[in-house]
Amino acid sequence: MTTVAVTPARSVRPLAGVLAATVVSLTGTRVSAIALPWFVLATTGSATMTGLVAFAEMTPYVLVKALTGPLVDRLGPRVVSWTTDAVSAVTAGLIPLLHALGMLPFGLLLAMVAVIGAMRGPGDLAKSVMVPEAADRAQVPLERATGLSGVTERLASTVGPAVGGALVAVTGPMAGLAVNAASFALGSLVIAFALPRGIGRSAAAPAPAAASEEGEQGGGYWRMFREGFTFLRAEPLLLALIVMVGITNLLDAGFATVLVPVWARESDNGPAAIGLTASAAGIAAVAGSLIAAGVAHRLPRRTVFFAGFLLAGAPRYLVLASDAPMWAVVTVFAVAGFGSGFLNPILGAVLFERVPRPLLGRVHALGDSLAWAGVPLGGLLAGAAVALVGLIPALVASGVLYFVTTGLAGLRREWREMDRRRGAERVADAPVAAAVPAGR
Repeated sequence: MTTVAVTPARSVRPLAGVLAATVVSLTGTRVSAIALPWFVLATTGSATMTGLVAFAEMTPYVLVKALTGPLVDRLGPRVVSWTTDAVSAVTAGLIPLLHALGMLPFGLLLAMVAVIGAMRGPGDLAKSVMVPEAADRAQVPLERATGLSGVTERLASTVGPAVGGALVAVTGPMAGLAVNAASFALGSLVIAFALPRGIGRSAAAPAPAAASEEGEQGGGYWRMFREGFTFLRAEPLLLALIVMVGITNLLDAGFATVLVPVWARESDNGPAAIGLTASAAGIAAVAGSLIAAGVAHRLPRRTVFFAGFLLAGAPRYLVLASDAPMWAVVTVFAVAGFGSGFLNPILGAVLFERVPRPLLGRVHALGDSLAWAGVPLGGLLAGAAVALVGLIPALVASGVLYFVTTGLAGLRREWREMDRRRGAERVADAPVAAAVPAGR
């Protein structure tokens, strides 16, 4: 009997649902990114302890995310997304409650922040893995879908800091953490109930031979993990991207969690300045992402990618180090945001094109975790640098390192493959049963 494949009818609901859940949960995270460092700075006065809180959140984020790729592929990203967001909502909500009751010592705060980081890793991964399937259902180009995903991230980076800065300035940092909890809860509900059935199911299952020989207790998991690692190791372009982004992520983490808050305090601009600069960058990044969503599939990726990094990187550090007036700082951050708006759509399209759908969760998890491996250290290193040499030298050194990293990376020949569409052929060669994954 011949089986006729049925193509699902076009629907934008899955893509809209994934993007809505992403922007809601990320907005809360961006609010918390201002509220939490300011709370630690206000209560301890220590840049080092502020960096320690960032370390406590991002270390489990990276480690758990690296290990949950096979689980996302097996359980399905939909289940992983709503359950992890629900746990994050409860944990984030307990922080202001315990603080109000006088029952929040610093050690407990670190532990709770670590739980949120451990849940955010697989939650973010799961939402990201659903983007290609949602793009298929909406019948839109992959660059457009990743561009729209970039727009949601930039919207969160715009609204979150503005709300966070205002809340911290008016009501204190605990209100920002309460907003974070509510955002996680809403994101969980959107994924659990708003997406249509069939979106986000399991994309991979253990082979029968592996299941019979290794049993049900983890042999299939490690086989799936090795498959993802083996594929990633054989991809020079993806590895080059990961290394470069890993270094810039480390620098950006120290910039956002320590250098900018310390600059705001020492310049007497206060937490509102953190929100203003981040919102200026976010608004411009939304514009950049919208342009990328519309025309990125027609642009030379490598040229746009490195031009975006040139605008988004070193200038931010140097303008803070120069004691420039606030209008100049805001202008530089806006230009940087515009350049950054083109980065994630290109990165996402390259990843989704080059990785077969059944391996997407595993490879995406490993790649993201390696790229984020330095993020937990970013706050610690920035805090130590400020304590050792002061804010201005730390800003200058970070800006120079950012420029050198992106400049030298652009000279490597692997980047020539960025404009080649070989990944589309690989996905097309994947088994038909796995061509439409069960989620991101």
